[in-house]
Amino acid sequence: MMKTDVLIIGSSAAGLVAATTGKRIYKDKSFMVVTKQPKTLIPCGIPYIFGSVGSSEKDLMPAGKMFESMGIGLVVDEILTIERTNKRAILANGEAVEYDKLVIATGSQPKRPVWMRDLPMKEVFTVPKNKEYLDNMQTMIRDFRKIVVIGGGFIGVELSDELTKAGKEVTLIEKLPHILALAFDPNISEIAESLLKERGVNILYNIGVKSVLGDTRVTGVELEDGRIIETDAVVISVGYNPDSRLAAEAGLPVNAKGFIKVDEYMRTEDPSVFAVGDCAEKRDFVTRKPSGVMLASTACAEARIAGMNLFKLSAIKTFSGTISIFSTAIGNTGFGVAGLTETIARNEGFDIVTGVFEGIDRHPGSLADTHKQYVKLIVGKESGVILGGEVYGGLSIGELTNTIGIIIQNRMSINSLLTAQIGTHPLLTASPAGYPLIKAAENASDKIMFNGHS
Repeated sequence: MMKTDVLIIGSSAAGLVAATTGKRIYKDKSFMVVTKQPKTLIPCGIPYIFGSVGSSEKDLMPAGKMFESMGIGLVVDEILTIERTNKRAILANGEAVEYDKLVIATGSQPKRPVWMRDLPMKEVFTVPKNKEYLDNMQTMIRDFRKIVVIGGGFIGVELSDELTKAGKEVTLIEKLPHILALAFDPNISEIAESLLKERGVNILYNIGVKSVLGDTRVTGVELEDGRIIETDAVVISVGYNPDSRLAAEAGLPVNAKGFIKVDEYMRTEDPSVFAVGDCAEKRDFVTRKPSGVMLASTACAEARIAGMNLFKLSAIKTFSGTISIFSTAIGNTGFGVAGLTETIARNEGFDIVTGVFEGIDRHPGSLADTHKQYVKLIVGKESGVILGGEVYGGLSIGELTNTIGIIIQNRMSINSLLTAQIGTHPLLTASPAGYPLIKAAENASDKIMFNGHS
């Protein structure tokens, strides 16, 4: 029988941060992480092992070294059951681990469409956070020329771009009217689509897949309208489901979407058991509705909250809601979104205006590596509070997206942004006189002052 004060199930972003945060706060407590994966991948880097990075060995978290340096135990095994009454977990090897506090960070698993079940062909892939699976997938894909990617979300788009860079003929199939349609307003999605097409990806919109064709090997994909796309392999990237099986079998409540129910301290119904990351319940920061967002950044924020509140609760260290903060890049053009898009805000019934500005990210614009920078802010008309923002431009927009996320979380108003003090430098930022974020705020402010037309 092994014993530990804190047991963490899972070593990806949520498990890693929960363990290291907890150990930092509660130095006298013992911590143990149990993981099925001997080597933990950086989730957001997975598409790039098929092109830019080249190997899963170059996409690894330094989890083992961090745990060792902090005195956190690491066990490579699978937990089969949680016995909450006895406060212990049973490993696949038959051993039991007694705990005082338990953190469930079991993550998520790829969704599998109904028509994918029981397919005999080994050339049909998903994109799990599993190194062994992805290494085998990469080895097989090297011999293929034509690949169909199903699903135009971030993983599907990035994977399509990387496979194209690796010399493959890629067809990306998206059931919605645009790629990235759940994250961006149509005008931003259309720009991403144009760039992806320029880079050689064939994109089909507004169409779903009926079936994968072939007996022992994949030969093609049949679309809902009867068209057939010839292919050597298929990659399914249509989202992820929370991996909440262990929690549910232990009698912990899960919501209708399958997420483990938690409070603002990331505690489950059992005050000794916490849940963080993709498997944990989320509510949108603005709308307060259940959210299906799964992001490493969100997982890390939740994990810090759980780690800080393991043995004593802090009224100021709570998780106040999920802010959807996404970013990606196609070539040298970055795309980012934080909070509500205009489409979502209007569909939810918010009375809003939008502030838009297009400038450049260096000054003067004759400097090398200068890029366009577009900012769109979604602003509550009555309050002036910033509810969301979308950006595209050079690769610097990654940090600009994070800045908008911080603005939303702190419920800043347009006036606060207009009076904000910023640091600028010609090689690093836009001009202080034409800073796109502040100029977009000016545009929104004008609309609020003058009749509120968006």
